Amino acid sequence: MQSWSSALTNESITNALITRLRTISALDDHDVHAVRFLPIVVKYYQPGQAIVRDGERPAECCLISKGFCVRSKTTSSGRRQILSIHIPGEVPDLQSLHLHVLDHDLTTLTECTLGFISHVSLREVTRRRPNIAEIFWRDTLIDAALFRDWIVNVGQRPAPSRLAHIIVELRERLKVIGQVQGAWFEMPLTQEQLGEAMGITPVHANRTVKQLRDDKVVEFRRGSVRVIDEQKLLELADFDGLYLHQRPSL
Repeated sequence: MQSWSSALTNESITNALITRLRTISALDDHDVHAVRFLPIVVKYYQPGQAIVRDGERPAECCLISKGFCVRSKTTSSGRRQILSIHIPGEVPDLQSLHLHVLDHDLTTLTECTLGFISHVSLREVTRRRPNIAEIFWRDTLIDAALFRDWIVNVGQRPAPSRLAHIIVELRERLKVIGQVQGAWFEMPLTQEQLGEAMGITPVHANRTVKQLRDDKVVEFRRGSVRVIDEQKLLELADFDGLYLHQRPSL
């Protein structure tokens, strides 16, 4: 872990956050200015590093500038369940602003550039700019909506549909920040990690990946996914993007 705060400006760190917030809420110029000038400490993380652990009391929130992170819970027997995947522009531990003890792990999935914003600074800006407080509140509600859909995905869909749903959701979220190039987009999970996200064994995850590949629905290559058959993928995923609330009117 290394601090790069001298090399990166607040503006470059907050660009993805502002892009995403403008998708889900109405930001005015004063709000944008306030977000851009939040004091941020930039740090670099390697894949698989813990950002915050279950039971810790963080004093800051983490803004993802580059890379992917995951939330997870681990049972007493050592089995891990990935609860959500997080992308640039997201603040996956925003709830720590009010829930003082974290109840899950937040871990890097890839190399990450992260911006840390103190709780003191976040409280100050939300009190000074009530619209920002409302926008962050909406963001946490959307986060809860994603959790609900993940519960349905793991609990009620067969494995091929679970995987298809994760693929479509991640693609739709990456589109908002301009990180989908044609049919390809980044999805840097190993088959073991896919199993943890779907609630199945690595062996079952391997079979599921093979099924989607053999059925020519998607292609997996070096941490990326290419959609081959859009219609088949959407049917398999049983996807309704309402829960992403990607327009301020939703």
